[in-house]
This record gives sequence, C-alpha cells and structure tokens, in this order.
Amino acid sequence: MTFALAGKLAIVALGVIASWLDITSRRLPNWLSLLTLAAGLLVTGFSAGVSAIGGHMAHAAAALLVGMILFRFGVVGGGDAKFYAAIASWFGWSQAAGLLLAVSLSGIGIFLGWFAWRRMTKKPIRGSASASDSDKLPYGIAIAVGGVLQYFVMVL
Repeated sequence: MTFALAGKLAIVALGVIASWLDITSRRLPNWLSLLTLAAGLLVTGFSAGVSAIGGHMAHAAAALLVGMILFRFGVVGGGDAKFYAAIASWFGWSQAAGLLLAVSLSGIGIFLGWFAWRRMTKKPIRGSASASDSDKLPYGIAIAVGGVLQYFVMVL
C-alpha cells in the first residue's frame, strides 16, 4: 500500500466515524478530533515534508480560533469547531479557501437533505435555542464530506 493511498483511507475512515457519531449521538468527541489532527500532521510530514507541518498547524490553529468564536456566539457546536480545525490540519494555507468552500457546499447539501427529511417526517424545523440534540443539524457530516472531497481534489 502506498502512503498516498493510506492517507486517502485514513481521511475517509475518520470522516465516516465522525459522520456516524454525529448522526447517532450529535457528538464529535475530543479523541476523534485529536486523532484526526495527528493523522493530518503525520500525512503532511510524510507527503510534503516536515517543513510543511508548521503551515498546516497554523491553518488548524486559525480554524480553531474562528471556530471557537463561532461557538461562543452559538453559530456552531464545540465539537464541530474542533473537528473542522482537525480536518484543517490536512491542508496548508493555500488550500484553506478550498476547504471552506467544500465544507460550505457540503453543508448546503446536508441542510437541504435534512430539511426535506424533517418535512417528510412531519417534524418541526426549530431554531437552535429550542432544539434538542436530535433535532439539530449534524454539521459534522458536512465537515467530513467537504474535507474528504477537498483532500481528493488536492491529491489528484
């Protein structure tokens, strides 16, 4: 197995785990974010060299800072903010806009599917303040899908 294939399998596996956990429990645990961060930096070190790790770490740190600000104002969940930062570690600064776009477009798709499902099952669409965890949009799926898509675009 080549290292490029191992990297692809790793990000897909981490994305599947994150998606499953977000669907079933609406939680993205810290261990998953730490594992995703470590894997991203390891893949970066082997594929782009140790000198590239700093840029990837800086991207992850900036993403975490923005995510925590968004969390503070109730825009995103804390697990989503940490998982996005962990996914950001797979990408350098030059891919930051592409990752944000891929996650945003994935989020729109996830939202439309979630909204349609809620309507078909006659469940109300509620604001985040009154929603129980099971009523909230599992945005970790969009982060995982967007990260995987961007990684495959970048690696091709």
